[in-house]
Amino acid sequence: VQLQASGGGLAQAGGSLRLSCAASGRTFSSYIMGWFRQAPGKEREFVAAISRSATNTVYANSVKGRFTIPRDNGKNTGYLQMNSLKPEDTAVYYCAADPSASTTYSGSSRASAYDYWGQGTLVTVSS
Repeated sequence: VQLQASGGGLAQAGGSLRLSCAASGRTFSSYIMGWFRQAPGKEREFVAAISRSATNTVYANSVKGRFTIPRDNGKNTGYLQMNSLKPEDTAVYYCAADPSASTTYSGSSRASAYDYWGQGTLVTVSS
């Protein structure tokens, strides 16, 4: 599967952005979808993940209550809705796909669990 992330840009603190991850090449519903981010000078970190069936999600504590990770399997697209943005959310955001056999497992927080990655989209949050 090929992944194309988009929707990054500049936002003010307290604002919102929605990232998209468009999948092609294989049935999107066959994959757990995850989002990771990497800030300058820091390691890549887990943000959120959603099960194949979209029934279960998991979030990093740093974004819980502010971000959501919906998906539309009919459109082969996943999203990361980011609200109440903070300057520390500034990073390159990557979507990733894990070809899990389970339809309900929400996904791993480990980057090594994901076999496919998008190219990344930059989010900058100004204070």
